Amino acid sequence: MKICNSCNQQFINSEWRCPVCGYVPKTIDNYIAFAPELAETNDGFEADLFPQLAPLEAKNFWFRSRNRLIIWAFKHYFPKAINFLEIGCGTGFVLQGIERAFPKLTLCGSEIFIDGLSFASQRLSRTELFQMDARKIPFENEFNVIGLFDVLEHIKEDREVLGAIYRATTKGGGIILTVPQHPWLWSQADDFAHHVRRYRGQELKIKVENAGFKVLRITSFVSLLLPLMLVSRLSQKRPNQNYSIMSELKMSGWLNAILEQLLTLERTMIKLGVSFPAGGSLLLVARKL
Repeated sequence: MKICNSCNQQFINSEWRCPVCGYVPKTIDNYIAFAPELAETNDGFEADLFPQLAPLEAKNFWFRSRNRLIIWAFKHYFPKAINFLEIGCGTGFVLQGIERAFPKLTLCGSEIFIDGLSFASQRLSRTELFQMDARKIPFENEFNVIGLFDVLEHIKEDREVLGAIYRATTKGGGIILTVPQHPWLWSQADDFAHHVRRYRGQELKIKVENAGFKVLRITSFVSLLLPLMLVSRLSQKRPNQNYSIMSELKMSGWLNAILEQLLTLERTMIKLGVSFPAGGSLLLVARKL
């Protein structure tokens, strides 16, 4: 069910014209824009990073491993899902993996930056894309599964986002979240990425439960690499005026391959039921009862 951004009227219609007030969302670059005032610039991310990020994702061990973990969680916990929305889809790398893994799934992707959608559209073949503010999701009881993958930490009003997601999710459906973990791992990388917070596991669980969901699984990941990550973060305690987060994503092929193999081992352990207590990131899966 759709929700009018102007008068909050709920309606079922193939078009986005509100039957009560006549409101129609704006269109920017052929994408429906539910929050056009935030489409080009806001304080949550640097949109000019998209051109640098897009070619690196498919090669980098972290993005590749996270995709495989997300797809496993989707198949394991929501095998009967019919549709899916990714909030903050960026350049479309996760959605590209989901398109391939779930050929019958109806897919939607939202991004606050129009620039991100232009990159995502080049990767995707059957996903509906639109511009949206995660705090004001214009749907109710619409999606079987909603995913946010390293997005929630960029938004101050995370409780508001989780509440909007709960409203937009169908009964029996749920959410899949990934977020950076451990405030003590905070470094210049988090400042550069415009993170508002790094989460504690219990903190994230409580916020998701307070939104109305039942948590099915929560585990750390990038756990086997935590010692290396800690060394890297400690080296960033002194500000570097020339710092670029892209430098962390660029590494030699042999090192990238080794790290990916370690995360493959870690993912196998997660599949077998191991829930890691510490790691660079958190995976949370929850259901709307």
